[in-house]
Amino acid sequence: MTITFVGHGYVGLVTAAVFADLGNIVWVIGHTQEKIDNLNKGIIPIYEPGLSEIVQRNVKAKRLLFTLDYDQAIKSSSVVFIAVGTPSKATGDADLSVVYEVAEKIGKHLDGYTVVVTKSTVPVGTNKKTRELIERVKPEKATFDLASVPEFLREGQAISDTLRPDRIVIGTDSKKAEDVLIELHEPIDGNYVLTNIETAEMIKYAANAFLSVKISFANAIAFLSELAGADGLKVLEGIGYDKRIGNQFLSPGAGYGGSCFPKDVRALIHISKQNGYRFTMLEATEEVNKQAMEAIVTKAKKLLGGKIDGQTIGILGLSFKPNTDDMRDAPSITIINVLKTLGAKIKAFDPIAIETAKKKITGIEFCKDAYEAAKDAELLIILTEWNEFKQLDLNKIKSVMKNPVILDGRNIYNPTEVKRLGFVYQGVGR
Repeated sequence: MTITFVGHGYVGLVTAAVFADLGNIVWVIGHTQEKIDNLNKGIIPIYEPGLSEIVQRNVKAKRLLFTLDYDQAIKSSSVVFIAVGTPSKATGDADLSVVYEVAEKIGKHLDGYTVVVTKSTVPVGTNKKTRELIERVKPEKATFDLASVPEFLREGQAISDTLRPDRIVIGTDSKKAEDVLIELHEPIDGNYVLTNIETAEMIKYAANAFLSVKISFANAIAFLSELAGADGLKVLEGIGYDKRIGNQFLSPGAGYGGSCFPKDVRALIHISKQNGYRFTMLEATEEVNKQAMEAIVTKAKKLLGGKIDGQTIGILGLSFKPNTDDMRDAPSITIINVLKTLGAKIKAFDPIAIETAKKKITGIEFCKDAYEAAKDAELLIILTEWNEFKQLDLNKIKSVMKNPVILDGRNIYNPTEVKRLGFVYQGVGR
């Protein structure tokens, strides 16, 4: 099958590459010549384990084609995916301007019958407007059906999530479009959820909102456990064995971030208000997430004897999670900026996200490795749970620090072992 993706961010590029690897001819439409030229050479703009190899293999096989030209790509495709960003506006609702702009461009180039699929995360009702836009501009003889096929990719595991998803949600009011999309997804192993467009749109938001609630619940239990003298991690472990609850996303820490959870929680709060419902649970989820970041700063101040001004603080981990260079809404940005405002000198290291972080954070020293970040520091804070941080030579870390104090914002270390080495140690919920 020949298909097209408009957009080459995490979702568009990963999904396009996987479908090409499954034997399809896949066009990817971008909007800047430089990025398209690099992609046609197999040079990708994001970090995702295994993605570069798949892109290079399929570019070489001429199954994965990058272009600025809508006409050739759209007219040759049976299915066209909209996979562009929907960032938050200042008001919290999703910015759909690029979705609608792309929909019009697709509509102008339709030829014959095409299934137009929204892969981007969009509020309920978006596809109704998309249909109107396409109907207004499409050639008279062209026909199309709309569908919503939301993505559920985890950065750092996006390829395996595309090939082996928990579910494949296909929302459409057309049996013909449904059959085409089932055929396209046939090589992918997953449970099908076949529904209407509005339900598919809502499923994506509901999934991300629920996972955000679990993370904030874990942090709230951690806050309470510290105050009550309980071991928050054991509390969460204890409830996680209950099959009705499960242990995934029950890890307390410095807060959630990334391209999905923060903006989708904000968007669902906004959608709720538009429909006359106040989603107080999600408002609380947002508040607890802010408290999780604030708690790191509060603990840092306490560990430094109440004074942050003039102190050197080492930061390990900048990306919002390991195995990605994504800095969107990363807790590190908020935490570092507050520490800077309080007068701290910040030295930071991340295995992958340094270059991306430089665009988001200024006025700090970016280091070549963890040991350089720890050198002369009065406090070392762990903000991303990269595996390499778990294997650091802590004796060496201790020898280069001015004071051996660790604030473990992701609970990657065994407190007993770290304290035995002579560190002052503070985790989250412990």
